[in-house]
Amino acid sequence: MSMIALIAIAVVALIVLLFIGVRAEPEEGGEEMIKNVYVYLVLFATLMMTIGGSVAVFMAAADIVSPVSYYQTFEDYKQLRDAGKIPVETADGKVLSEEEMRINYDEMVAAEKQRQVDRAKNSLIKALGWIIIPLPVFIYFQRRRTVA
Repeated sequence: MSMIALIAIAVVALIVLLFIGVRAEPEEGGEEMIKNVYVYLVLFATLMMTIGGSVAVFMAAADIVSPVSYYQTFEDYKQLRDAGKIPVETADGKVLSEEEMRINYDEMVAAEKQRQVDRAKNSLIKALGWIIIPLPVFIYFQRRRTVA
């Protein structure tokens, strides 16, 4: 299940509990219970966002340390050249040798690995937002809960 689905289920459950609680005790602390349910709902939602962000940060950091491998082998690269999908000649019309093709292949693999690392860094920054943004809200409501 996704995090959004879990949060939606929790929100619906808390609303149902809130409705039942208000109907059961309309005069005795109903407003206080609504405030408590609201605080706990905010605490739950922000905690789930922070946990999800923490998992995403770990996954992005793992992708930075060990990027996804490049799947095309040099033999596949040569077959694409033979099929005409990769240029066989340089700009000046010279036919590429096996060593030059190997250099081009290695450069392509290095570029793909760097692209993977760049994507992981981008994901890391986005995941940090899922921690940095809800965490102060969580701390604020946690303090509010203990004061009340």
